[in-house]
Amino acid sequence: MKIALCLAFSVMCCAGAWAQKDSWRKATDTELGALLPARAPVEKEHIETEMRTASGIVDKHGHYIAGVILITAGYSAEGKYSHFLIVQAPIKIGGVSLKPGEYVFGYTHQRDSLTVHFNVASTGALMGTTEAHLLPPHTVVESLHIWPPADKPLFQIGRFGMPYELGEQ
Repeated sequence: MKIALCLAFSVMCCAGAWAQKDSWRKATDTELGALLPARAPVEKEHIETEMRTASGIVDKHGHYIAGVILITAGYSAEGKYSHFLIVQAPIKIGGVSLKPGEYVFGYTHQRDSLTVHFNVASTGALMGTTEAHLLPPHTVVESLHIWPPADKPLFQIGRFGMPYELGEQ
């Protein structure tokens, strides 16, 4: 009896996790264009974004996690931030937990990794730092790619990747 209950509980837990992963899909270019700003609010500036680099995912409830490259030349954010991120569902990227909100992130390049720092877009307050690791050879290099969790829960920046976990809503 105990074994049957444990087995039933395990199946229910796995089904719930699979349903969460299965409910997210890649956002379309049209959706990303409507969601992401042409000029992102970063601290006291509005910095241009490069929409052709936009990437994101959306769940069945219309919650997005999406990002885009910032064009920081000439702004105070130059060298500090490289990407703007909108989070509409809790997420943990690497070891950094983010609540719904707007964030910026940047990185420093190490030998085979990036040290990525996430900051609140409006204030620049540091949310945390994590590592992005070199992806296997022959991986397509992309400026930014947020993979849907059913494919591979990964934030890809160039040749580097950070795993992520979706939180409960």
